Amino acid sequence: MAIIETEAALHEAHRDNHTHRDVNGGWLRPAVFGAMDGLVSNLALLTGVAGGSVGHQTIVITGLAGLAAGAFSMAAGEYTSVASQRELVEAELDVERRELRKHPQDEEEELAALYVARGVEPALAREVARQLSEDPEQALEIHAREELGIDPGDLPSPLVAAVSSFGSFALGALLPVLPFLLGATALWPALLLALVGLFGCGAVVARVTARSWWFSGLRQLALGGAAAGVTYALGSLFGTAVG
Repeated sequence: MAIIETEAALHEAHRDNHTHRDVNGGWLRPAVFGAMDGLVSNLALLTGVAGGSVGHQTIVITGLAGLAAGAFSMAAGEYTSVASQRELVEAELDVERRELRKHPQDEEEELAALYVARGVEPALAREVARQLSEDPEQALEIHAREELGIDPGDLPSPLVAAVSSFGSFALGALLPVLPFLLGATALWPALLLALVGLFGCGAVVARVTARSWWFSGLRQLALGGAAAGVTYALGSLFGTAVG
């Protein structure tokens, strides 16, 4: 009895701990990409303009224009990209659905061959394929996973991707311009806030990846800082040349 109770407890613990995060990228990828892009692009834009020795009002208008333009552009791009990907997947599912309807026996044998290739005994593989093929929708789902590597019931949403991208880009792009909106006249507060934001975003991303928080944070900090440095140098060069 003690052994049975111990095994039951272990199985229960396994069920409680054996969970997986969403890796399909329905919202995470556009949100992360949007926040990083908003921070880096608007920081680079503002440092480039500030390097040209323009006025405070020009910097603010430029930052807000970059925020609006970038957020709408990111949202439109994500929606179109994810919608096109989804339409392609649905077209392939229609092809598989027609094949299951026209050639059910061939598709069943194909499924059995896949299981045999993975080490299942031929007789058992044929029986499993036969039973699974009795339900057309279940058969479609299995063929889609085995042949296309997709889950028909878990396709990414274009709207979710667009909204995630828009909101995260706007939030990221707001950080560099926020000090100027609050009355700052020097570049360093915006630069400091944006770099802290970059490090923070990288550290947060590490929560859903295998990387350490400091490595991910420093990587984003280095990339954003490099972009800001290059554009500031270019802005200074062009500002001097024009002046």
